[in-house]
Amino acid sequence: MLKPEDKSQTPIIERAADYQPPRTLRSWLIGRPLSTADASHQTIGKVVGLAVFASDALSSTAYATQEILVILAAAGPMPVGYVFPISIAIAILLGIVTISYEQTIHAYPDGGGAYIVARDNLGEFPALIAGAALLTDYILTVSVSIASGVAQITSAFPFLYEYRVALSVGFIMFVMIMNLRGVKESGTAFAIPTYFFVTMMFITVGSGLIRLFVTNTLGTVIDPPEIELSHGVAAITPFLILHAFASGTTALTGVEAISNGITAFKEPRSKNAGITLVWMSLILGSLFLSISYLTKEIGAMPSESETVVSQLARTVFDGRGTMYLLLIGATTVILIMAANTAFADFPRLGALVAKDGFLPRQLNYRGSRLVYSRGIIALAGIASFILIIFNASVTRLIPLYAIGVFLSFTLSQGGMALRWFKIGKLKPGEEKVERGSTLRYVGNWQVKMIINGFGALCTAVVMMVFAVTKFQDGAWVVLILIPVLVASFWLIHRHYKNLARRLSLDNFGAIPPHTIRHRVIMPVSGVHQGTLAALRYARMLSDDITAVHVSIEPADAEKVRQKWETWGEGVRMVMLHSPYRLFLEPLLGYVAEISRQRQPGETITIVVPEFVSNSRLTSALHTNTADLLRDHLKRQHGIVIINVPYHVNEKDVEI
Repeated sequence: MLKPEDKSQTPIIERAADYQPPRTLRSWLIGRPLSTADASHQTIGKVVGLAVFASDALSSTAYATQEILVILAAAGPMPVGYVFPISIAIAILLGIVTISYEQTIHAYPDGGGAYIVARDNLGEFPALIAGAALLTDYILTVSVSIASGVAQITSAFPFLYEYRVALSVGFIMFVMIMNLRGVKESGTAFAIPTYFFVTMMFITVGSGLIRLFVTNTLGTVIDPPEIELSHGVAAITPFLILHAFASGTTALTGVEAISNGITAFKEPRSKNAGITLVWMSLILGSLFLSISYLTKEIGAMPSESETVVSQLARTVFDGRGTMYLLLIGATTVILIMAANTAFADFPRLGALVAKDGFLPRQLNYRGSRLVYSRGIIALAGIASFILIIFNASVTRLIPLYAIGVFLSFTLSQGGMALRWFKIGKLKPGEEKVERGSTLRYVGNWQVKMIINGFGALCTAVVMMVFAVTKFQDGAWVVLILIPVLVASFWLIHRHYKNLARRLSLDNFGAIPPHTIRHRVIMPVSGVHQGTLAALRYARMLSDDITAVHVSIEPADAEKVRQKWETWGEGVRMVMLHSPYRLFLEPLLGYVAEISRQRQPGETITIVVPEFVSNSRLTSALHTNTADLLRDHLKRQHGIVIINVPYHVNEKDVEI
């Protein structure tokens, strides 16, 4: 008997597989497979990192100002002047969140963002809330960014407006394929368009500011689109201002992306990720404030038919000339690329949650290009579905957008504040290892705790403002969706825990000696060489063999009976007469009857002769009985299905 503690009886041989995946159409589409050893060469630097993880945040400059205007315009043209003060408040909030997340990056160099921070400091339940909020945010990031990018195209080419849904889904598929090729390759491909967008935006706002303050030649928008009011004319109230502020906070979505993807950066990872975060915030803040200020000055109006960026560009560049088209093109590309940030972070976060047992473990599998390919495909499918449901409308999608990200902001910064408090209780030189990081005493922990605590307070206030002001616009959907996701996480986790408990070897001891008796059932449709090969295999398992033939046509059954009497080697055969010409049901009924009569320690083994064709075309001409039986019997205990393949040289077979 094998004893678990006696490891000398368990030889373990290690070998390296020399198999290399062949080149296929799939490898042409997404690239040649990469070995695990190539992972260290797939990391990225700050320049490419800005393109991968900051495109979401930078792209929000294309629609954040417009979303503020959508709310303010409901009270007429006068309140539009509030757009710049509101933008200043949002820029201050951006600075607070940036400083807070910069501390998170250095505290958690292995990444994970809000989920890991909340898990280690606040507990499992807050971590699941953060995970659900972020996953929801990433899905909506893809939907909003792609829809906004297509809106730029339809602003320049109005005849494409009716095809915006098809265009949106097509762009999602394109970004999905690029991300399946790997982080480094997709980041390198998207780096040039990112910096082209940043350059064009700075040229646009720079030219606008020069024309406004230096040459005094900046006019107003010519033929602005009509204001599209969805709520009727409203008064200027604090609620209206807060509503506009909440809409503008979409500019902050994507700030957390770098903290989730630290592991994608080259060493020193935390330093490179922190510098990239600061770069991103400076570019985002300056562009957002400039666009908001110029928008107020030129009198741009929010519209589904023409974006604010389009109105600003044709005003600054005096029409729809080359510079206008370059900016619209750059904006479209960055908005589509903003989805790339979600495609970089959603699979990573999904893998972390799956590793903890709260999502299907298939999401923790890395594909041939060392990316979590199943998470990438899942994100593309869900985002496409949402775009189709909401008809690719940015204004209809925005109310669903920012609650999740500000909820994750709050949990992340609250967790960091608690982490600094725990560090304050340590003695100098003392360390405490947690699941996601190692706690070490820091002299200025009080200052860091105040920074993160203040950041948590600010984002919590913004989240509540957003939930209240956007509730009737559709935010209620997210407020329901996040609890539903958390409940789903728990159900998945409970299944995995129950399964692990039942299969655990803890306190199991040694495997008790027992005798297994095979009772073999062999379905026979006809008697031929393949049948006899299966019969020989069955005789190696047991002497208790029963061949079963389902009789549908009496003449065919008689042929089977005669051949079996000659070639059956004395093995008994049961002829199941099927008056309704059914094959599977009588056979399953017989197996069920035998199963009820099974003795202790007895295993029923069903041996199925299976013809294996060398051609996919001719294989469709044969019934795969083994698979049919397996589908119906795999949930029954004590039944094993074995298919015994037999091959025929099909060159000698005439079709």
